[in-house]
Amino acid sequence: MRIKKCSPWFFEKLVVELLLNMGYGSSRKDAGKTVGKSSDGGIDGIINEDKLGLDVIYIQAKRWEGTVGRPEIQKFAGALQGQRAKKGIFLTTSAFSKEAEEYASSIENKIVLIDGERLTNLMIDFDIGVSKIVNYVI
Repeated sequence: MRIKKCSPWFFEKLVVELLLNMGYGSSRKDAGKTVGKSSDGGIDGIINEDKLGLDVIYIQAKRWEGTVGRPEIQKFAGALQGQRAKKGIFLTTSAFSKEAEEYASSIENKIVLIDGERLTNLMIDFDIGVSKIVNYVI
């Protein structure tokens, strides 16, 4: 996957664009933004859940080779608590451990885990970061 070779900023921007194409947020200008920097507090991006901005979703994006374990999900859950947030999406180019998945499903906050395979499929489905070579319409 070429994404692993890109900068962290590029990856964070890519996942915000993907979520916008999936229907989250309102306009590109104010619906989603990247936050990621060394002092981001564990939050890489923020996106409105809907067109009215009634709730926000916090994003963590990791370009990793190894498996993302429970400690990383716990850190993200703590970052959500620090923002008084109830919803988050943790995306990675790799995979999640079974313990990470179990932890995410057992806590009060809703954290959706998107691994590299699912991320790739979403990028294809929503035409983000892919190049079309041939398009067949039937």
